[in-house]
Amino acid sequence: METYQTYTKAQLALRNGQDREEIWVAFQGTIYDVTSSRLWRNGKHYEHWAGQDLTEELGDAPHSERVFERFRIIGKLRL
Repeated sequence: METYQTYTKAQLALRNGQDREEIWVAFQGTIYDVTSSRLWRNGKHYEHWAGQDLTEELGDAPHSERVFERFRIIGKLRL
């Protein structure tokens, strides 16, 4: 079993594609690196902003949570 580093919401917020080059989002307590996605350029994906927990917002998305399978896991969100 892999052990992941934990990050606070404040640390996640810095990975918004504006303050730093990394573009990260969280979903169900897991943080994903979406930097490589052309759909997350500049830290924005439609009306969603990077550096946030998107768990509550997935219900409005035209895709399922399986979309996160293509991205590298960075760590866990400290709740």
